[in-house]
Amino acid sequence: MPSFDIVSEVDKQEVRNAIDQTNKEVSTRFDFKGSDARVEQADYTLTVFADDEFKLGQVLDILMAKLAKRNVDVRCLDKGEAEKISGNKVKQQVTVKTGVESELAKKIIRLIKDSKLKVQGSIQGEVVRVSGAKRDTLQEAIQLIKKSIIEFPLQFQNFRE
Repeated sequence: MPSFDIVSEVDKQEVRNAIDQTNKEVSTRFDFKGSDARVEQADYTLTVFADDEFKLGQVLDILMAKLAKRNVDVRCLDKGEAEKISGNKVKQQVTVKTGVESELAKKIIRLIKDSKLKVQGSIQGEVVRVSGAKRDTLQEAIQLIKKSIIEFPLQFQNFRE
């Protein structure tokens, strides 16, 4: 029975490269001269440091541009609240979300069931597996999901006959 998996993954090395490029650009830009603006990474959690709110926004803009150039979908980023640290410096947590969350997985399953396509969906951890009798109906399901779920980046992998 043909099947495929719906996943949401981010290439960790591309994120690392984008952070390195961001830090390099911030260190060479004139408007950041003498400031302590930088981005640090701990697994899938990024911490953006800056001297004030305005510079924090600029560093985030640079980071988003670098991520987009490296084909990392910025919809998977979850920005936290900016918080003050020593003096007038600020920092902000940015989380890179990976995996299909349970609410989104349930929404995908409901979408598949309501479409009346002859496919079945099942949630397996952070992956949604869709299986059906015909390859064509699976491709219709992929098109339906691509059109309907636009708020979060999804990839379709592991297509099997």
